[in-house]
Amino acid sequence: MLDYFALGLLVFVGLVLFYGIIVIHDIPYEIAARRQHPHQDAIHVAGWVSLFTLHLIWPFLWIWATLYRQDRGWGFAQTPAEGERLGQLEAQLAELRQRVSALEQPAASGAASPDEPEA
Repeated sequence: MLDYFALGLLVFVGLVLFYGIIVIHDIPYEIAARRQHPHQDAIHVAGWVSLFTLHLIWPFLWIWATLYRQDRGWGFAQTPAEGERLGQLEAQLAELRQRVSALEQPAASGAASPDEPEA
């Protein structure tokens, strides 16, 4: 009876390892599919090839799959919304500089500071 249990346990562990390796190697493809990566088919095939390269290229597949996002692409170019936001920040900075210079003018003209009593 114990021999059958050991055999069943051995088969179970073998199946878990076999399917576990397949699931782990599909992680980069699942990431690419979720992000609608333009190279998701290549990532899927490269995941299977990584089984034959002793998992050497698998970390690079993970990086390749996570680099792309649908909302920003590869992340290297500015989107129009970012450019518009940059213009707003520059305008705000110019306005703040004008306000600071307007506040500094009375002090530069020799007016008494509030800390000093007037004679």
